[in-house]
Amino acid sequence: MLVIYSNAYLLHNNEEHPENASRLKAIVSYLKNSPLNEKLDWQEPYEISEEEIAKVHSIQMIQNARHIGWLDMDTYTNEHTYRVAKLAAGGVVKACEEILKGKHSQAFALVRPPGHHATRNHSMGFCIFNNVAIAANWLTQRGKKVFIFDHDVHHGNGTQDIFYDRSDVLYASIHLFPHYPGTGRIEEIGKGEGEGYTLNAPLPYGSGEICVEKLLDEIFIPVAEQFKPDFVLISAGFDSHYGDPLGGLKLGIDFYGEIIKKFMEVQKRIVCSLEGGYVVETLSKGVAKEVATMLGIPLSYNDKGDGRQCNDVMEALKKKMASYWNI
Repeated sequence: MLVIYSNAYLLHNNEEHPENASRLKAIVSYLKNSPLNEKLDWQEPYEISEEEIAKVHSIQMIQNARHIGWLDMDTYTNEHTYRVAKLAAGGVVKACEEILKGKHSQAFALVRPPGHHATRNHSMGFCIFNNVAIAANWLTQRGKKVFIFDHDVHHGNGTQDIFYDRSDVLYASIHLFPHYPGTGRIEEIGKGEGEGYTLNAPLPYGSGEICVEKLLDEIFIPVAEQFKPDFVLISAGFDSHYGDPLGGLKLGIDFYGEIIKKFMEVQKRIVCSLEGGYVVETLSKGVAKEVATMLGIPLSYNDKGDGRQCNDVMEALKKKMASYWNI
């Protein structure tokens, strides 16, 4: 299985900020010291070109990303950030490229800074460029349909924004609501050609595995099967774990493997791209669980979330999407 990583990702760093280099150091150390490592093909990313970024983001946004300091109250940069952000987007694209070549079927892109909050015109929420969106767009240019599933606790407003009027990419998200960034209501379903191709499950505080599993089994997976994607991209945010201080959902580590297992039954070609997650032990184990699941290696941490059900959200979402999908 392919893993994309570069030590250069550590150069974008601010130790006072929750999204700092220690997150990736912990993940890499954990994987390399685990039995999984003998099955992993570690490869370096390449810098994505500005021309490729400009197919997703505005020229003004790309120019703004060169600024050293703060792009907004949450999003810092330093003298390395611009290059590192291009390596992050390039890392996810390379993962897709290698899978298209046929050597691997799955990959985990251990990239940072994260990306799913970066909209067409603005870097925000710790994110410079939208790594998954750039990769998804790259795939569509090669005639591929892409299903993006986002299990970060925060709604991926940027990914939604970029593909809101398109039908070749379907964006689906579970997220805490109300919560940052304030988007991701059930009513946000896309527009024009993209109407029906945005799928949001805004979950109340404390929603857990029973809730999310029912959403997957009764809505997300059936829609994915009908969409028939050529690739599944996972915005892999682990702040949806019950122990994350920036979270509010109640997922356990082992459940992240269940998510991957369900999508592998839809499409074997899967690329996970790291998003949030701010407890390094949980983050490392969450990544390892997803990697092990893609490798078909049994791995359990006996870490299960609880939380409330969300039948009201599920019924409202079914009602809203029933005219677009057979659910």
